[in-house]
Amino acid sequence: MMDEFEAIRPYADAEVPTVMARLFDDQTFLAILARFRFPRLAGSLGWALKPLIARYLRKEFAGLETVDALQEKIEPYIDRTIERATDGITYSGLEQLQRGRAYLFLANHRDIVMDPAFVNYAVYQAGLRTPRIAIGDNLLQRPFVSDLMRLNKSFIVHRSITGRREKLAAYQLLSAYINHSIRQDGESVWIAQAEGRAKDGDDRTDSAILKMLHMSRKDEPFAQAMAELRPTPVSISYEYDPCDQAKARELYIRATTGSYTKAPGEDDASIALGITGYKGRVHVHFGAPMERVPEDAKQFAVALDREILGNYRLFPVNYLAYHMWAGKDPALEVPDAATLFNEQELQRAHAEWSKRLAACPSVQQPYLVEQYATPVRNQYQIRQHG
Repeated sequence: MMDEFEAIRPYADAEVPTVMARLFDDQTFLAILARFRFPRLAGSLGWALKPLIARYLRKEFAGLETVDALQEKIEPYIDRTIERATDGITYSGLEQLQRGRAYLFLANHRDIVMDPAFVNYAVYQAGLRTPRIAIGDNLLQRPFVSDLMRLNKSFIVHRSITGRREKLAAYQLLSAYINHSIRQDGESVWIAQAEGRAKDGDDRTDSAILKMLHMSRKDEPFAQAMAELRPTPVSISYEYDPCDQAKARELYIRATTGSYTKAPGEDDASIALGITGYKGRVHVHFGAPMERVPEDAKQFAVALDREILGNYRLFPVNYLAYHMWAGKDPALEVPDAATLFNEQELQRAHAEWSKRLAACPSVQQPYLVEQYATPVRNQYQIRQHG
């Protein structure tokens, strides 16, 4: 049965040893690890470091034969990354999930790798099975990235297809795979609420994604087919976004020239910065799985947004940005940060926020402010207008 999904599915346990062996022979992958682990030596001594790293990896991961065992092995590395790059991660709402049940996690999207990684981490810590992760093929230009992601339960979303019929076929297959995962395999799925990160901080569910989920279940009413997937809204909040300056720059260039073209290697740089850059505190909230789904995709998107935006954790920096934002909504009653947070927390936020503003060219600053301010507007609009 799984063969129809051959081109997009994650690797199965039986494939783990072969793929690992291929990875540890991949010179590009080894070079990146050398640069990451030994930044000073990698340039001049890369040739000598690569075989050493390959030998270390073969020994470290010897005898691993399942995806679960691999995730267990990687977990301490994730712990270390979280310790180094954050001031701690908290999560809420996990008690609403049951062991042995599969869910469709629909999450806001701010960071390419860390969004699903933090969801995975929370679910893993709670003793639940980690989800399969939807990832765009635009991020898989290099074979080793594709191997790494598919080893870690990622499946491929073909975004770079241009022909209308091919696109339709790709979405049909994706829809069938997600439904098959949850309904037949009993495996949860994580997917972002929209294609591409919300660079302006405005997290909105794209109803096209919800329609795609229904494509392979056209014989069932929309609401019923969606409810079977147990859609679970997830809000991921980063106190600080390591890629905020790059996003502000991109938004500024788009606004002033009408378009933006990524430089070669830009995605790789975003991924690396997103993983290693300072995030402050991180909070992941799992909403209650939706037992009743509205009759159409547009209403479903609105219901998801209400949950995702309403449960987004706002930090002091969000309020600081909101009160200096030219786009703030005068009809909203948004309290001052000083009434919500203690003095020490506020001082830290003021210092970090001033540093970020100072690092941002003045013409790009409004776009930096907007990223942090928009979630405040979105949440208070829901609070005031329901």
